[in-house]
Amino acid sequence: MTSEDLLTSDEVALRLKSTPRFVRRLVAERRIEYVKVGRLVRIPSSAVADYIGRHRVVPLTRAEIRQQLRRAA
Repeated sequence: MTSEDLLTSDEVALRLKSTPRFVRRLVAERRIEYVKVGRLVRIPSSAVADYIGRHRVVPLTRAEIRQQLRRAA
């Protein structure tokens, strides 16, 4: 691991504009990468960027929406 920033749950919550409880749940469910430092949990800043990237929703064009509606019918 490189010398990147390790963030606390509170710091990650601020970046995600969520609650620390949500971040703790992400860790408990292993939905975000984390590092154990003794009994402390720290999250690499790159893991936060990866999490955001994996959950990004790209808007559809009208043509793509029509195709999906045709497939569903």
